[in-house]
Amino acid sequence: MARVTIEDCLKEVDSRFTLVHLAVRRVLQLRGGAPPLTEVRNKEVVLALREIAAGKVTVDNIRRLEEAKALPEPVAVTQKEDVARLELKEIMDEATLYDASMEFDEAQQVVEPDAEPSEEG
Repeated sequence: MARVTIEDCLKEVDSRFTLVHLAVRRVLQLRGGAPPLTEVRNKEVVLALREIAAGKVTVDNIRRLEEAKALPEPVAVTQKEDVARLELKEIMDEATLYDASMEFDEAQQVVEPDAEPSEEG
């Protein structure tokens, strides 16, 4: 598809005001993870204008498009990563069980220095 123009988009919507609102809303949807309605790979703004010019995004369907979100790809976790997570959890649990007040109490106890040896000579 050649360049998309404002005139192309205005054939599908009734005013420039409506065009701006549709485009902004669609750009936010695309940036939020909504699937594109065209196969063209452009930045979100150009893609939104292309979708409006093609009649795929309208005042009537913009709210339904907000509900359509792209599902994240499932991530396979290896057994090694799973073991590492468990070990990290154990370390973090032990760290939160540490009681610093015990260390403070021990520091408060004043140990008197040994008496200096007398120098008899």
